[in-house]
Amino acid sequence: MASERDARRRAYVDKAATELEGLAARGVRMGGNAFSAVLLAKGELSDAEKGGEPGFGGEDGTALRASLARLGYAPEDWATLLTVGDDGAPLEPALVREAVCALDPATLVCCDEAAADAVREAYADDLAVIERFEEALLAPGVVARVCGMRVLNLGGFAAALADSHDKQVMWARLKQIPPLGEPF
Repeated sequence: MASERDARRRAYVDKAATELEGLAARGVRMGGNAFSAVLLAKGELSDAEKGGEPGFGGEDGTALRASLARLGYAPEDWATLLTVGDDGAPLEPALVREAVCALDPATLVCCDEAAADAVREAYADDLAVIERFEEALLAPGVVARVCGMRVLNLGGFAAALADSHDKQVMWARLKQIPPLGEPF
Protein backbone atom coordinates (compact mmCIF):
# COMPACT_ATOMS: atom_id res chain seq x y z
CA MET A 1 0.00 0.00 0.00
CA ALA A 2 2.82 2.40 0.85
CA SER A 3 4.57 1.68 -2.45
CA GLU A 4 1.37 2.48 -4.37
CA ARG A 5 1.06 5.77 -2.51
CA ASP A 6 4.74 6.52 -3.16
CA ALA A 7 4.27 5.77 -6.86
CA ARG A 8 1.34 8.21 -7.02
CA ARG A 9 3.36 10.90 -5.27
CA ARG A 10 6.26 10.32 -7.67
CA ALA A 11 3.87 10.63 -10.61
CA TYR A 12 2.59 14.00 -9.29
CA VAL A 13 6.12 15.28 -8.81
CA ASP A 14 7.20 14.08 -12.26
CA LYS A 15 4.16 15.70 -13.89
CA ALA A 16 4.81 19.01 -12.15
CA ALA A 17 8.52 18.91 -13.02
CA THR A 18 7.74 18.29 -16.68
CA GLU A 19 5.21 21.15 -16.80
CA LEU A 20 7.55 23.58 -15.05
CA GLU A 21 10.53 22.62 -17.22
CA GLY A 22 8.39 23.23 -20.30
CA LEU A 23 7.35 26.65 -19.02
CA ALA A 24 10.96 27.57 -18.17
CA ALA A 25 12.05 26.54 -21.67
CA ARG A 26 9.50 29.06 -23.03
CA GLY A 27 10.89 31.91 -20.93
CA VAL A 28 8.76 31.75 -17.79
CA ARG A 29 10.79 32.59 -14.68
CA MET A 30 9.59 31.03 -11.44
CA GLY A 31 11.04 30.25 -8.04
CA GLY A 32 10.22 28.94 -4.60
CA ASN A 33 8.11 25.90 -3.77
CA ALA A 34 6.07 24.70 -6.74
CA PHE A 35 3.62 22.95 -4.39
CA SER A 36 2.92 25.96 -2.19
CA ALA A 37 -0.38 27.59 -1.34
CA VAL A 38 0.74 31.13 -2.25
CA LEU A 39 2.00 32.41 -5.58
CA LEU A 40 3.60 35.85 -5.65
CA ALA A 41 3.46 37.41 -9.12
CA LYS A 42 5.58 40.37 -10.13
CA GLY A 43 5.83 42.28 -13.40
CA GLU A 44 7.81 45.41 -12.56
CA LEU A 45 11.51 44.64 -12.27
CA SER A 46 14.38 46.87 -11.27
CA ASP A 47 17.41 46.95 -13.57
CA ALA A 48 19.26 44.68 -11.12
CA GLU A 49 16.49 42.06 -11.34
CA LYS A 50 16.32 41.84 -15.13
CA GLY A 51 17.92 38.65 -16.39
CA GLY A 52 18.91 37.45 -12.92
CA GLU A 53 17.09 35.51 -10.23
CA PRO A 54 13.32 35.67 -10.31
CA GLY A 55 12.65 39.15 -8.93
CA PHE A 56 12.03 38.46 -5.27
CA GLY A 57 15.57 38.50 -3.88
CA GLY A 58 15.48 42.14 -2.83
CA GLU A 59 13.86 44.06 -0.01
CA ASP A 60 10.36 43.44 -1.36
CA GLY A 61 10.87 39.67 -1.41
CA THR A 62 12.23 39.69 2.12
CA ALA A 63 9.31 41.80 3.33
CA LEU A 64 6.74 39.60 1.56
CA ARG A 65 8.18 36.39 3.01
CA ALA A 66 8.26 37.96 6.49
CA SER A 67 4.64 39.07 6.09
CA LEU A 68 3.53 35.60 5.02
CA ALA A 69 5.35 34.07 8.00
CA ARG A 70 3.67 36.55 10.33
CA LEU A 71 0.30 35.56 8.89
CA GLY A 72 1.02 31.91 9.72
CA TYR A 73 2.32 30.50 6.44
CA ALA A 74 5.19 28.04 6.64
CA PRO A 75 8.53 29.61 5.63
CA GLU A 76 8.69 27.49 2.49
CA ASP A 77 5.03 27.92 1.52
CA TRP A 78 5.37 30.36 -1.36
CA ALA A 79 6.27 30.36 -5.03
CA THR A 80 7.14 33.24 -7.34
CA LEU A 81 6.26 34.04 -10.93
CA LEU A 82 7.51 36.85 -13.11
CA THR A 83 4.92 37.98 -15.62
CA VAL A 84 7.64 39.42 -17.84
CA GLY A 85 10.39 37.72 -19.81
CA ASP A 86 14.13 38.27 -19.59
CA ASP A 87 13.77 41.25 -21.90
CA GLY A 88 11.18 42.89 -19.63
CA ALA A 89 8.34 42.39 -22.13
CA PRO A 90 5.08 41.00 -20.74
CA LEU A 91 4.50 37.28 -21.22
CA GLU A 92 1.63 36.22 -23.43
CA PRO A 93 -1.64 35.91 -21.44
CA ALA A 94 -2.00 32.21 -22.31
CA LEU A 95 1.51 31.55 -20.98
CA VAL A 96 0.76 33.42 -17.73
CA ARG A 97 -2.42 31.40 -17.27
CA GLU A 98 -0.62 28.14 -18.02
CA ALA A 99 2.06 28.99 -15.44
CA VAL A 100 -0.51 29.88 -12.77
CA CYS A 101 -2.43 26.67 -13.52
CA ALA A 102 0.74 24.57 -13.34
CA LEU A 103 1.65 26.03 -9.94
CA ASP A 104 -2.01 25.72 -8.82
CA PRO A 105 -1.94 28.09 -5.83
CA ALA A 106 -4.81 28.57 -3.42
CA THR A 107 -3.86 32.26 -3.28
CA LEU A 108 -2.35 34.45 -6.02
CA VAL A 109 -0.83 37.76 -4.94
CA CYS A 110 -0.16 40.34 -7.64
CA CYS A 111 2.62 42.45 -6.17
CA ASP A 112 2.35 45.28 -8.70
CA GLU A 113 0.05 46.62 -11.38
CA ALA A 114 2.04 44.98 -14.20
CA ALA A 115 1.40 41.56 -12.65
CA ALA A 116 -2.25 42.45 -12.06
CA ASP A 117 -2.56 43.50 -15.72
CA ALA A 118 -1.07 40.15 -16.81
CA VAL A 119 -3.55 38.26 -14.63
CA ARG A 120 -6.43 40.43 -15.88
CA GLU A 121 -5.53 39.51 -19.46
CA ALA A 122 -4.93 35.83 -18.69
CA TYR A 123 -8.24 35.47 -16.82
CA ALA A 124 -10.33 38.06 -18.72
CA ASP A 125 -13.26 35.71 -19.41
CA ASP A 126 -13.34 34.50 -15.80
CA LEU A 127 -13.18 38.04 -14.42
CA ALA A 128 -15.97 39.21 -16.74
CA VAL A 129 -18.53 37.02 -14.96
CA ILE A 130 -17.72 38.28 -11.45
CA GLU A 131 -20.60 40.42 -10.23
CA ARG A 132 -18.76 42.73 -7.85
CA PHE A 133 -17.08 45.38 -10.00
CA GLU A 134 -13.99 45.88 -7.78
CA GLU A 135 -13.30 42.15 -7.79
CA ALA A 136 -13.77 41.87 -11.55
CA LEU A 137 -11.22 44.66 -12.03
CA LEU A 138 -8.78 43.16 -9.52
CA ALA A 139 -8.74 46.53 -7.79
CA PRO A 140 -5.85 47.00 -5.35
CA GLY A 141 -6.70 45.68 -1.92
CA VAL A 142 -9.75 43.67 -2.99
CA VAL A 143 -9.71 39.88 -2.74
CA ALA A 144 -11.37 38.23 -5.73
CA ARG A 145 -12.25 34.57 -6.22
CA VAL A 146 -11.08 33.47 -9.66
CA CYS A 147 -11.12 29.84 -10.82
CA GLY A 148 -11.03 28.62 -7.23
CA MET A 149 -8.15 30.93 -6.20
CA ARG A 150 -8.10 33.93 -3.96
CA VAL A 151 -6.51 36.74 -5.99
CA LEU A 152 -5.20 39.86 -4.28
CA ASN A 153 -3.70 42.82 -6.13
CA LEU A 154 -1.40 44.64 -3.72
CA GLY A 155 -1.05 47.53 -6.15
CA GLY A 156 2.65 48.29 -5.77
CA PHE A 157 4.26 46.45 -2.87
CA ALA A 158 7.90 47.31 -3.66
CA ALA A 159 7.15 51.03 -3.99
CA ALA A 160 5.19 51.01 -0.71
CA LEU A 161 8.25 49.95 1.28
CA ALA A 162 9.61 53.51 1.12
CA ASP A 163 6.73 54.96 3.15
CA SER A 164 5.57 53.85 6.60
CA HIS A 165 1.88 54.58 5.88
CA ASP A 166 1.99 52.70 2.59
CA LYS A 167 3.61 49.74 4.37
CA GLN A 168 0.66 49.68 6.78
CA VAL A 169 -1.74 49.69 3.84
CA MET A 170 0.09 46.70 2.33
CA TRP A 171 0.00 44.87 5.65
CA ALA A 172 -3.75 45.50 5.95
CA ARG A 173 -4.23 44.09 2.45
CA LEU A 174 -2.11 41.01 3.18
CA LYS A 175 -4.05 40.29 6.39
CA GLN A 176 -7.07 39.51 4.17
CA ILE A 177 -5.41 36.31 2.95
CA PRO A 178 -4.47 34.23 6.01
CA PRO A 179 -3.60 30.59 5.43
CA LEU A 180 -6.63 28.52 4.52
CA GLY A 181 -5.54 25.55 6.64
CA GLU A 182 -4.09 25.43 10.12
CA PRO A 183 -1.41 28.04 10.85
CA PHE A 184 2.10 26.76 11.42
